[in-house]
Amino acid sequence: MRGGAQAHLLECDDGHYYVVKFRNNPQHRRILVNEWIASVFLKYLGIATPEVQIVTLAPEFLAENPEIHIQLGSRRMEVEPGWHFGSRYPGDPAKVMVYDFVPDVLLEKVVNLNEFLGVLVFDKWIGNADSRQSIFFRARLQQWSPASRGAQRVGFVAHMMDHGYVFDGPHWTFSDSPLQGLYFRPSVYRKVTSYGDFQPWLDRVANFPEEIVDQAMKQLPPEWVEGDEDALEALLAKLMARRKRVAELIRESQRGRINPFPEWK
Repeated sequence: MRGGAQAHLLECDDGHYYVVKFRNNPQHRRILVNEWIASVFLKYLGIATPEVQIVTLAPEFLAENPEIHIQLGSRRMEVEPGWHFGSRYPGDPAKVMVYDFVPDVLLEKVVNLNEFLGVLVFDKWIGNADSRQSIFFRARLQQWSPASRGAQRVGFVAHMMDHGYVFDGPHWTFSDSPLQGLYFRPSVYRKVTSYGDFQPWLDRVANFPEEIVDQAMKQLPPEWVEGDEDALEALLAKLMARRKRVAELIRESQRGRINPFPEWK
């Protein structure tokens, strides 16, 4: 797969396909922690994101599939056996086409387009140092969006994905900037006129429960956080202290090089 983590698309024994980021990926082991925590938080916030799993790769499997490896320049690095991060592909890759871009005429018809506002709240809170990444695929809307009426209708759904650079990636800090976390298609923000457009997500973040944070931490494999336990605990404490600042961080986006909210005066 594309990207600095050199993820691979693998079919797992549950019958699903996963984009798997390896523990010894070139970006850092912390990337897996970031991905897992982001997934748990997004699910609580009600923002569409791929299902995730911890994918176990046995030494025998890796030996039988030598094409699964990491390339560092001219040097080949073997993938370590053990637990890795898997983000589920939305179906069989031979049957389901996934796009990272759709033209504006189709973007406007994405069933959960308003979630680009919700995920901006999330990205500002969690310090996503990357631009907003998403994928689009056609599906029966009732399957992917229960609030959608008409089980037989087929349309485009967006999934928010690739969260390795929340917490500023392996640095585990918050480097806030006006452009941080914005999606590159400004049309998703064109109807924003007030903080009310970012509800209910602003309130959900402001009142984010400690229990969800604890849940995410307890689900992490120990080998992903070995030696980083104190750093992770301190990072999440800072994250919870930022909950009330998110509205201010969103408003700061207007003071950047590009104003994403031209209708918000």
